Amino acid sequence: MIVSPSLLSADFLHLAKDVEMVNESSADWFHLDIMDGVFVPNISYGLPLVSQIKKAARKPLDVHLMIIQPERYVEAFHKAGADILTVHYEACTHLHRTLQQIKSLGMKAGVALNPHTPVHGLDDIIQDIDVVLLMSVNPGFGGQSFIESTLQKVTKLKKLIKETASSTCIEVDGGVNFETGRRLVEAGADALVAGSFVFNSPDPKKNIEGLKNL
Repeated sequence: MIVSPSLLSADFLHLAKDVEMVNESSADWFHLDIMDGVFVPNISYGLPLVSQIKKAARKPLDVHLMIIQPERYVEAFHKAGADILTVHYEACTHLHRTLQQIKSLGMKAGVALNPHTPVHGLDDIIQDIDVVLLMSVNPGFGGQSFIESTLQKVTKLKKLIKETASSTCIEVDGGVNFETGRRLVEAGADALVAGSFVFNSPDPKKNIEGLKNL
């Protein structure tokens, strides 16, 4: 099980300390949420912070772009240090072109689906996707409740991946804890993003380890 702690829930006054905690933990990736205040009703952080995190991170940067026209910033996020770059299905007019653009720079290409977006929209492109990020909350804010229908989406997506002999990783973001995480793993998820559940915990490393062992 891949665990990708979301730094959106970290302590930004002591970010270096939280980055080092993730480095020392059994986590696999750093999950970075980039929000523009247009595609989602919130603003997070941008390229300068990603660049600084890259200097301290000893694990891959899993960068999730919740922005309009993400294709305009692919090269910039590559330079900032993204290893996995995920764009939203709903934000890309030419999704295939954007995925090829990401891959041409040596990054893994991800596609995120909002809770209302059906999995079958990926039928013709699944073999070009390295990671599908299923949003199990409405994107924009941390600490939301898990949307139950996500479990069915994971099952449908797993079926599509098997039918097309794809090697796509299924990642889920939102409301992840031991209980929802266990059910997601049983449904077929490969990677779990956890923010509040990790960084608001008295023992973040223990919660990361627990998610890895689900």
